[in-house]
Amino acid sequence: MSETRARSDVAPAARAGAPAARPPLLEVEGLRKFFPIRKGLLSRTVAHVQAVDDVSFKVGAGETLGLVGESGCGKTTVGRTVLRLIEPTAGRVTFEGEPVFDLDRSALRRLRPRMQIIFQDPYSSLNPRMTVETIVGEALTVHGIARGAERRRVVGDLLERVGLARHHMTRYPHEFSGGQRQRVGIARALALRPRFIVCDEAVSALDVSIRSQIVNLLQDLQRELGLSYLFIAHDLSVVEHISDRVAVMYLGKIVEEAASAALYATPLHPYTQALISAIPIPDPEVRRERIILQGDVPSPVNPPGGCRFHTRCWLADGARCTSEVPPLRELAPGHRVACHYAEKSLVGIKKAP
Repeated sequence: MSETRARSDVAPAARAGAPAARPPLLEVEGLRKFFPIRKGLLSRTVAHVQAVDDVSFKVGAGETLGLVGESGCGKTTVGRTVLRLIEPTAGRVTFEGEPVFDLDRSALRRLRPRMQIIFQDPYSSLNPRMTVETIVGEALTVHGIARGAERRRVVGDLLERVGLARHHMTRYPHEFSGGQRQRVGIARALALRPRFIVCDEAVSALDVSIRSQIVNLLQDLQRELGLSYLFIAHDLSVVEHISDRVAVMYLGKIVEEAASAALYATPLHPYTQALISAIPIPDPEVRRERIILQGDVPSPVNPPGGCRFHTRCWLADGARCTSEVPPLRELAPGHRVACHYAEKSLVGIKKAP
């Protein structure tokens, strides 16, 4: 199928003000994931990579929560741990009232169809030795949903739903473009009729012209099927387009969370302000003053004490920020920020002239 046409008439998903209240479909509380570092002949644990440290959020039915931050901040680990593709260190995840981390193997297997993932790389996430029919239909066979001719019919319907053709099911992944491969990945995620999908950098490996097509497809599927997304990305312009709410991560922690429109209009955390200042403006007559952060991201093996952002923050003082961990407090309805001096940061927001 041709990938040359992209829709440009879709308004951003950012709504004015806070999104309408929805019952929580997914609740994450105090999620932690530390990876051990082992050394020596006895493989003793000498340290831990603190990939995710005390992360909490909710995702409502039919809602998209964008999760953004620099590479290595723990976004993907959050998504995979929520699905129990990676076992957690601590915390609690509740999906439709079920405690995900407490389920045994058989109960977790019954839950799998309702929680799926779209992987980042459409090249390595598809088995090159399998046809599209096998890739998309494998889960249907494993879960006893469809076999034989019925499976073939279901796979064909899924391919058509994501913008491919039925005859594509006989092809192998190398015969498709990058955008078409990602459509196959989306069809695979939809095969079991999930309610919640983790989109792990689902468009970052694609050309810009193809990204809009995939984002539009995800939005169409959300409206048709009532899906909820955890949309993980580092491209803030894409996140603004698709997300109802946005959570910003830095070094394993959420530092700000708000409705999409509110976060992009009035970012309260200095880190969020720096990220938004880097978004290009498609108008040569308008310039935004760029905020350049000093220094590098600290190591997650030995993160700074107190506020983890204080080593790069222009608001940090020499005592409180280095010793006291800022709580994620609500400064406006639905707008939470983890910064001791968030009120002061409002004065320093740099807007385009």
